[in-house]
Amino acid sequence: MFMKLSKMVYKKYCVVLLIFALAIVQAVGYDTELFETVACDSTACFDALHGALGDCSCNVDTIDYFNNVKIFPRIQSLVSKDYFRFYKVNLKKECPFWADDSRCAMKYCHIKTCSKESVPGFENDYENELEEEPPALKYSQEAQTPCNSDADHDPALGYLNMTLSVASQFEIAKWKAYDDSVGNFCDCDDKDAEAEYVDLSLNPERYTGYKGTSAHRIWRSIYEENCFRPKVNPYKSFPYVLSSDLGNMCLEKRVFYRAVSGLHTSINIHLCSKYLLSEKKLGFAAPPEGEWGPNLAEFQRRFDPSQTFGEGPNWLKNLYFVYLLEMRALAKAGPYLEREDYFTGNPVEDEETRDAIRNMLGVIYTFPDHFNESSMFNGGSPAAKLKQEFRDHFWNISRIMDCVGCDKCKLWGKLQTQGLGTALKILFSGQWDSFDEEAEKGRIVLRHKAHKRLQRTEIVALFNAFARLSNSIRELENFRNMLSSHTDGQKDVFSGAAGDIKRERCTSGVSKPSLWS
Repeated sequence: MFMKLSKMVYKKYCVVLLIFALAIVQAVGYDTELFETVACDSTACFDALHGALGDCSCNVDTIDYFNNVKIFPRIQSLVSKDYFRFYKVNLKKECPFWADDSRCAMKYCHIKTCSKESVPGFENDYENELEEEPPALKYSQEAQTPCNSDADHDPALGYLNMTLSVASQFEIAKWKAYDDSVGNFCDCDDKDAEAEYVDLSLNPERYTGYKGTSAHRIWRSIYEENCFRPKVNPYKSFPYVLSSDLGNMCLEKRVFYRAVSGLHTSINIHLCSKYLLSEKKLGFAAPPEGEWGPNLAEFQRRFDPSQTFGEGPNWLKNLYFVYLLEMRALAKAGPYLEREDYFTGNPVEDEETRDAIRNMLGVIYTFPDHFNESSMFNGGSPAAKLKQEFRDHFWNISRIMDCVGCDKCKLWGKLQTQGLGTALKILFSGQWDSFDEEAEKGRIVLRHKAHKRLQRTEIVALFNAFARLSNSIRELENFRNMLSSHTDGQKDVFSGAAGDIKRERCTSGVSKPSLWS
């Protein structure tokens, strides 16, 4: 009797445990099983990467051909020039939003800086020549000629009261800060006393091992606190805006989100294409810093629909979108950029750089479907308010880059963010809207400080950021070919029942999308 009772209790215990387990599975499934999944060894992310791009008249295939054949070789050659190799940046800024609780200790996170004297042409840099003189200096005592010998001069009559109250000084400082920020979309280290020059060719962007809580918080803060969102996301583990919800936002908010998402996508592709495959390789010919190359499995983890709740192909499309946006900025500022000096002190290299700029811009002008920024921010006061929000949100994102715990990640994050911010400044600040007319009338004289609309650091960031996007699109072609070859090689192996087993393994192992880890 006692044995029977024990068996009944045991059975009831098992039933309760089974029900509890099913409840947990269902609860977890609600948050993760958002979309039907496909086999992770398929080319699904590329199957959807065709046709219309959305929010513009262009399509993916046109950009693919135009970039890979015409732009990519030109821009990669251009950014190898001395003028674009050196980027001025302050990597010592404190994170303004939270305590910096994590620093990457891996050797691949560190960068090599260089002294400003080693930057070609630094001594005669036109930026130093055109340093603006404060207007008040012309009235200083040192700037005046002595008047003591003039009998008609009465100092009392010529007295100028220069006193300002503390309150007035505070208000004027606020006015200046506002004036300085109106046309800028991101924080700039150009005038920072702690900023150092970095040779980008010695610090290539690649996988560094930076991941975990610190890295996750960077992108969560960007997406959840600084991107426009149509509604509160019900999926706490998924900070992105679902593509199905983008239609519920206005054009300006969609453009902002897609630009940020495209930048994030581009960074992830760089990490996948320059992945640390092996720290040490046998043989005397092995590179001293390890073996780097494309990691197909990592690319699939970040973009395959089965691993990203179906959003991977949309993120890839956003890469093309931000590429189109930055290319439009280059075309709009083209007349200005064609007349820049690009001075490094080497006359031959400087002329080659100017010729390369004109050549690439000439190709960009021929692109048939440029992004149309004139359709945005129209509608009076509400549109002006939205533009200010647009600018403030992106300014915050540029400051969040100071919270990145890996110096190399921070370097490239700040550069690409500033490049995108410079593009937004060209497109939406209003400073360039009548530029074509000025160019036609020959009014552009770059060496006059009144016409200096971009700092050297902004120009360097703009071209290098565009080069990174161009490289990402080119790398997609490599991954497409690798994935196609991989899939073709598995077709015969995973057919029939074996194929069902393979698909079950892929779809049952779905993991949550990573945030720059």
